[in-house]
Formats: sequence, C-alpha cells, structure tokens
Amino acid sequence: MTSLDKPTEDAQQDSRAVTEAALFEAFGGVRGMVETVVPGLLFVTIFTINKDLHWSAIAALAVSLLLVVVRLVMRDTVKHAFSGVFGVAFGVVFAMMTGNAKDFYLPGMLYTLGLAIAYIVTTLAGVPLIGLILGPVFKENLSWRKRNPGRKKAYAKASWAWGLILLAKCAVLFPLYWWADTTQFGWVLIALKIPPFLLAVWLTWVFLAKAPAPIDVFAEMEAEEKAEKERRATAVEANEATGPRHRREA
Repeated sequence: MTSLDKPTEDAQQDSRAVTEAALFEAFGGVRGMVETVVPGLLFVTIFTINKDLHWSAIAALAVSLLLVVVRLVMRDTVKHAFSGVFGVAFGVVFAMMTGNAKDFYLPGMLYTLGLAIAYIVTTLAGVPLIGLILGPVFKENLSWRKRNPGRKKAYAKASWAWGLILLAKCAVLFPLYWWADTTQFGWVLIALKIPPFLLAVWLTWVFLAKAPAPIDVFAEMEAEEKAEKERRATAVEANEATGPRHRREA
C-alpha cells in the first residue's frame, strides 16, 4: 500500500467525528440519557420518602409527559422522550395492577433482557442489530452486509458488546428484583442506568472508528440518477443532430 492509499489523519478525524455524531443522534446524547433517568429517579426518590406507590407513579409519568412537551415546544425530535413515556406508562400499569412498587421497573427489565437477546441472536444470524440501527444514520442502509465486510465485522463486535453488557446488567437486576426491597432495588437500578450504556456506546465508537468508511448509498443513487439524466440528454441531442441530416439525405 502506498502512502497515497493510506487514510490521512484529517480523513480519520473526519470519520471519527461522523461516527460520534451518528452515535449521538441514534442514542439521544446527554439529553436522551437525562430523559431516561429522571422518571425512575423521581419515582424511587418519592417512594423512599413516603412509600406511596400512587404518588410516585403519578410523578414519574407526569415528568415523562413534561419532557415530551418541552421537546414539542422546542420543535426537537421526540422519539427518545416518547419511548420514555411508553416505558414509564407500562411500569405504572404493572405496579398499579400488582400493588408492588418494584413492578414499576419490571417492563424496563424485560425490555433490556429482550434487547440483549436480540443483539446476540441477530449477530449470530449475520445481521447484527447495531448495524440495522446505525445503517440509516450513516446513510449506508444495509450496504455493509455484502459490500463492506470490515464494517460488518465492526457492527458484529459492537452488537456482541451491547448484548453481553445488557445481559450482565440483567444478571445483577433480576436477582435483586426478588431479594431486595423496593427502595434498595430502585437505587441500584438507577445507578446502573448510565454506566453500562456509556460503556456500550464507547465500545461501539471504538469499533466503528477503526472500521472502513460507510458506503453512502443515497449519494450513489443520486449519482446514478444524475448519470441517467445526462445519458438521456445526450441521446436527445444526438437525435436532434441526426434528424436534419437524414432529412437532407432524403
């Protein structure tokens, strides 16, 4: 490989910047993390103080709805806030039905377990979930599956990281769900909200920063459309040029 073939330092920095921006968009960044933590934090704080399931649940749901309203007012993307509302709503329903405050956290735990399994199963199937999530963000869609093996390998590593980290989190939380009291369990769960997530995101960044650049399939389609228009224009010009000549010869 010649020096011209090697990626320049500026190109590598650009690739890392694009990766950081894509991860920030896909996983919601700092604001998304705050929106994920605040409802549960409010729930466990109020329950720790007064042991009142109803007020704790109402407060958690109210702050989730408030976060959505704030995003709507600011005309910002609401997908992360809406997902938080649905998660809190399911938790409230579970807790109210059973009368057990710990069940407020059960839907989120089951979701985490299902997500961990999905990361591992899709990776074993050759279609790592993290690639399905980030492909559209990088404008590469599924091009990495057949045309970019180095990138597919990076997605597989990242998906394994997500799956194993989430499984480890579940291995801590599910026993505590049975053994610990509501207050202890709630604070442990809150403490485990962000660190595993940050670790998985960081590992994803490490793997993708070293991977080949994504293939921009949208740019390819635009180039093909432009080339097709140019071919058609050339054909029309050729027909217009040959038409008068045929008439003269006739």
